[in-house]
Amino acid sequence: MKNTLQIAQLYFRFALGIGFLLPVADRLGFLGAPGQNSVSWGSWDNFVVYTNTLMPYLSRPLAGVMGFLATVCEVCIAIMFMVGFKIRTAAYASFALTFTFAVCMTLFLGVKAPFSYSVWADSAASLMLASITTYRWSLDFKYDES
Repeated sequence: MKNTLQIAQLYFRFALGIGFLLPVADRLGFLGAPGQNSVSWGSWDNFVVYTNTLMPYLSRPLAGVMGFLATVCEVCIAIMFMVGFKIRTAAYASFALTFTFAVCMTLFLGVKAPFSYSVWADSAASLMLASITTYRWSLDFKYDES
């Protein structure tokens, strides 16, 4: 059982980390141009429009700032998960970010949207990852030398 948990937390970390990096690559245009198959935004401008859809109470420039801050957080969280640095902190940050995203999606796009993109599941997975006591295969892991 102990070994299964070690593998599961590593799987959690990489699945969540990649799940943060791919949308960032999409909004920066690395996955293709707008309108191409499997491309959600394809450009920063399209992403800011989407961000403003999720936060219609903000002006477009302020939505751009929020999108930028979310992007920086996503990249930092992804790197922290994948290299295993301050995993619990990254997991709580991931929970807060994905929970906020899920709530905004629910309020402004409808109940189905966050479930279609597994945002609630990502939020729950982040909270589950934060509850693990030992993160093997990480910079945080302390080997017992006794």
